[in-house]
Amino acid sequence: MTTYTIRMKNCAFFARHGVLDEEEALGQRFYVDAELTVEPAASLEADSIDSTVDYGVAFGVIEAIVTGKRRFLIEALALEVAKALAARFPEIRKASITVRKPNAPVRGVLDYVEVNVVWPQ
Repeated sequence: MTTYTIRMKNCAFFARHGVLDEEEALGQRFYVDAELTVEPAASLEADSIDSTVDYGVAFGVIEAIVTGKRRFLIEALALEVAKALAARFPEIRKASITVRKPNAPVRGVLDYVEVNVVWPQ
């Protein structure tokens, strides 16, 4: 069976994740990349959205989770996104989810903190 990869880059959402109370109060923008290994239900030659992952729907799944309940760890957030996408689309064989937090509360200068979770392992 043929597999292929869908990559969604820099999906941006305003949310309130983090350990500190200030992170919940102020919120910030988070960026999510999703790399989905897909084994379509039908041949790619069928050219049918019904046999694959609709990335518009996938974006909505990511958005609902990221903008939903607060998580202390972006690692937990990434894992939840991966599991939700795999549950919504049985064609997904592997979901690699990266979450970037540009304004991480660290002493020092950095562009962002980033975590990556792969589901299943």
